[in-house]
Formats: sequence, C-alpha cells, structure tokens
Amino acid sequence: MTHDNGEHFRLPITEELDLHAFAPRDVPSVVEEYLRACREEGLLLVRVVHGRGRGVQRAEVHRVLRRMTEEVEGFADAPPGSGGWGATLVRLRPLPAGPQ
Repeated sequence: MTHDNGEHFRLPITEELDLHAFAPRDVPSVVEEYLRACREEGLLLVRVVHGRGRGVQRAEVHRVLRRMTEEVEGFADAPPGSGGWGATLVRLRPLPAGPQ
C-alpha cells in the first residue's frame, strides 16, 4: 500500500484493519486497498476499527464503503462486544469465478 505522501508500507491481510495508526488523509486509500486485498484473499467479513471519538473517522470509512459498490455487499456498526460504533463490520462480495 502507499501513503498519500508516496511512502510504501505493508500490512498483514487479516480480518481486522485498525486505523488508529493512520493519518486521516490516508484513511480512504488504506481502506480501499485493504478491502480489495482481503477480497483477493477470500476474507469476506472484515472489522474496520476506526475508534469512537467524535465519529469523523467512522463517517469517512462509511463514505468510502458506500462508494465501493462492486466490492462491498454491506456494512454495519460492530456489536457491543466487538467494538460497537467504534468499529464497522464489512461484508465483501466474493470475486467472480474465473474461467474454468
């Protein structure tokens, strides 16, 4: 992945993305790239941790998810035991089957 400043970095692709370490300007590109990578790996349920605060990061994550109509099947706040409104559960669409 690449920060907006052009600096490259690697994230392990798991079922959770914690955005606390990222600058707000990097959040849209990080979320998009990460979810696309999850989909390629077959991880179709991902928890995005954006924190509670004033809800700015949550709103930005939700804006990104609404734009990703080809990749995202749906999303909702995580249940209380999994982060509540400080995290968003994202259900990704499976990749289309390739030619056999």
